[in-house]
Amino acid sequence: MFTGIVEELGEVVEVEPHGDSARLTVRGPLVTEDAVHGASIAVNGVCLTVVETSGGAFSADVMKETLERSSLGVLAPGSRVNLERPVRLSDRLGGHLVQGHVDGVGTIVAREPGERWDVVTVSLPPELSRYVVDKGSITVDGISLTVVEAGAEHFTVSLIPTTLELTTLGHKVPGDPVNLEVDVVAKYVERLTGAGRGSVS
Repeated sequence: MFTGIVEELGEVVEVEPHGDSARLTVRGPLVTEDAVHGASIAVNGVCLTVVETSGGAFSADVMKETLERSSLGVLAPGSRVNLERPVRLSDRLGGHLVQGHVDGVGTIVAREPGERWDVVTVSLPPELSRYVVDKGSITVDGISLTVVEAGAEHFTVSLIPTTLELTTLGHKVPGDPVNLEVDVVAKYVERLTGAGRGSVS
């Protein structure tokens, strides 16, 4: 379980294809300082399992489904990535409950720079729109954000200077893909109430 509060802006060192999977090596001295084999680290909001660490970097195997259902498939050496270690039970929950399971991939549609923040519009897969509401929570590339405006095909978020400086969203441009994870509480409520039955497997 994660909180969507990015700890470190890492960098992809190597991507090794292995048939229908790939091994991803990422430089992140902070998140690797206590990482061991089998530990979890969220990379752009995708929970990955550490297979080895060396010199401030860690490697993780990424299966075909993850490559196809997230934006990790387009990463290359030099790509910046958001990194977060799992939350500990004694930690403050600064963002919201994030599983590290990507629900879909959106695209940066537009950015509107302001004096102190940017307003970013992100496309929203139609099957996810019912989980996204004004002032609700959503995870974009592993970042816990508050939705400003929710539409049927897009949503907007406001990015404060800290988010712009310390995460990949400070560098993303229109056309770039981003991983999306909707609030898991909304999905459980739907399941328990039977809302949307017949359209959700």
